[in-house]
Amino acid sequence: MKIGVLALQGAVAEHIRSIELAGAEGVAVKKVEQLDDMDGLIIPGGESTTIGKLMRKYGFIEAIRQFSEAGKPIFGTCAGLIVLAKNISGQDDAHLSLMNMSVSRNAFGRQRESFETDLDVVGIDEPVRAVFIRAPLIESVGEGVEVLSTYQDEIVTAREGHLLASSFHPELTDDYRLHKYFADMVESSLKSLR
Repeated sequence: MKIGVLALQGAVAEHIRSIELAGAEGVAVKKVEQLDDMDGLIIPGGESTTIGKLMRKYGFIEAIRQFSEAGKPIFGTCAGLIVLAKNISGQDDAHLSLMNMSVSRNAFGRQRESFETDLDVVGIDEPVRAVFIRAPLIESVGEGVEVLSTYQDEIVTAREGHLLASSFHPELTDDYRLHKYFADMVESSLKSLR
């Protein structure tokens, strides 16, 4: 089972480490052609506007939409969550426009307002350690989207079918259970696509 990490910006090596702890093979994806060999894809954090520009420049927007249409799971963390969303507050255009949710960039403030906390996540037994850095927020979700966790009554993790999104950085801790949750989604999709 191969899970790619879009390697345009962000904590690529950390995601690959977490994927491998979760029992899958992690691959840095730098070229569109690599997507054909991937069973799942993580879009990491960074700066969503920059990631969006780089995705357009290197042809990833249409390629990742096709990847999603094929039913292959995608997990967006922090800026990756923004890239997945259908609506971004204060912006006319979304990037991939795949996940039925509205998001707000930097909702938790600037870098100095970064923090760590433990979150209850639906489908994971014990609380997950979450690192919030200039984190976005899921303002609202549409039909078909399940809220998996909240922080102070705000949505920070959600799932829509084969799409998963978190406001925080699960790769910056030793807790790889959210990556394991995603790897299980990938494994299920492989069984259903066979």
